[in-house]
Amino acid sequence: MTQAKKAAPGTAQLTPEQLADALALAKNSDSVELKLTIPDSDQRSAVTALDMDPLAAQIRQVFFFDTPDLALNSSGVVVRARRVQARGDDSVVKLRPVVPDELPKKLRASDNLVVEVDAMPGGYVCSASLKYALPKPRVRGIATDSGVISKLFSKEQQAFFAEHAPADVALDDLSILGPINVLKLKFAPKGLKQKLVAELWLYPDNTRILELSTKSLPKQAVDTARKTRNFLIERGVDLTGEQQTKTKTALEYYSKTAHSAA
Repeated sequence: MTQAKKAAPGTAQLTPEQLADALALAKNSDSVELKLTIPDSDQRSAVTALDMDPLAAQIRQVFFFDTPDLALNSSGVVVRARRVQARGDDSVVKLRPVVPDELPKKLRASDNLVVEVDAMPGGYVCSASLKYALPKPRVRGIATDSGVISKLFSKEQQAFFAEHAPADVALDDLSILGPINVLKLKFAPKGLKQKLVAELWLYPDNTRILELSTKSLPKQAVDTARKTRNFLIERGVDLTGEQQTKTKTALEYYSKTAHSAA
């Protein structure tokens, strides 16, 4: 299985080899998501430069599920549930990295599966996310009352989890790692035809990650990346800052918290 690729520290763009590998994966994926995290010192200027309206943002609350030592994450499995303002609850079981052609045909044909290449300055990864929209709000009750975690996931997700999680890790034995409060804003900045998404993740230790992203069909990914990159540079947005991943930061924070409390 192809691993996630990262460039050397300080490298802002994929190497030709990395780009070729990423495009090969994208060819048989459903979409490509281009991502950029903005350094904390530049977040306010980026918000101003892109004319983001914080009052138009949607509030989300994200809960992760893993063992205190992050055994799932170490195996490439991410288990998550969310509460989304004015939309309801959902959950996902994600596997990464994956090679689209190596996924079982039955799984690949599922309407609930999304195979996507995430690319950011210096690295990329292809993931398979099996999603489920809960018929009624349930995440908050289970997360706050230590309820049965498996009730947040469909039978299809539970089977996917059992196939890829470590053999000694059961869904209902996982620790609840969260919540992380998130503000998500979808907007169309002037001068760019491509819509952008801004997510501000607010961590309990008062740190935060601001991520900009845009999605593209695989065959349009290179052109979309070029146009978006040029637009951001013109607006003075720094593309060379150290990149952070929202999920990894959240998991590591709560893992440390769990070990401190033990």
